[in-house]
Amino acid sequence: MPAVRFDRVTKTYAGGGVRALDGVSFDIERGEFFGLLGPNGAGKTTLISVLAGLTRASSGRVAVMGHDVVDDFAAARLALGIVPQELVFDPFFSVREALRIQSGYFGVRGDKKANDAWIDELLANLGLADKADANLRQLSGGMKRRVLVAQALVHRPPVIVLDEPTAGVDVELRQTLWHFIARLNRSGHTVLLTTHYLEEAEALCGRIAMLKQGRVVALDRTSALLSGMASTMLRFKTDQPLPPAVVPLARVTGRIVQLKAHDAAEVERLLAALRQAEVRVEDLEIGRADLEDVFLETMGSER
Repeated sequence: MPAVRFDRVTKTYAGGGVRALDGVSFDIERGEFFGLLGPNGAGKTTLISVLAGLTRASSGRVAVMGHDVVDDFAAARLALGIVPQELVFDPFFSVREALRIQSGYFGVRGDKKANDAWIDELLANLGLADKADANLRQLSGGMKRRVLVAQALVHRPPVIVLDEPTAGVDVELRQTLWHFIARLNRSGHTVLLTTHYLEEAEALCGRIAMLKQGRVVALDRTSALLSGMASTMLRFKTDQPLPPAVVPLARVTGRIVQLKAHDAAEVERLLAALRQAEVRVEDLEIGRADLEDVFLETMGSER
């Protein structure tokens, strides 16, 4: 039994005019660290909303730990911990009070001392220990996002869903969060991550699905996706315009230029074209394609 199963999930909005999901099917195995990638509007948030029970699919079936999210919604919700994109908080409680209330929503019972010990562990691992008694209104945006992560984990769910958890946060929080989540994953928790930071997905996710216009256009192990794009990448910096023959092949980010080459001969041709155009190149590197290259190729980007 997989941790999460999406079976031919379709979602249509506006009287049949907009199809956000179009027959999405894949399984996430127990203990996986799984990435869900796609451009804005690809259907990622809609799929997570269906998983969380916030949106009902037009057709198809979704299950969490074997529990249908519609027919057995209470058990499905209990098995999920979701960190949303938006900062949602109650301004009337301290951090510790918010976590205790959240655990009550999920009917956490038993030893109060053990529950408080788990809350203390969450606070310590997410860098919130010194903010435990602070009112949520007093926290910065990054600290509020840490609280959202703690709220998602307070009932110890076997499946953790992270929907853009590091959007707009500092480097320290990213490192703290990924260290803790990776530890939970190693202890057996299943993690589903959506992110636009593709280097995070490449480093963390063992398997990745890519959505485009509501359909799965790629689904494989991260290593297989990278090896399937057996290309050499030239990376360098320049302040000068590229020659016309090179422009269609280039991906430019500020001063950084990336050029894809299939073999050593093509590398030499590209370098010769740059020399002939007298383009001054700095910090030249020759490496393999990364997940961003795979993503753009899969999505059919022209850049």
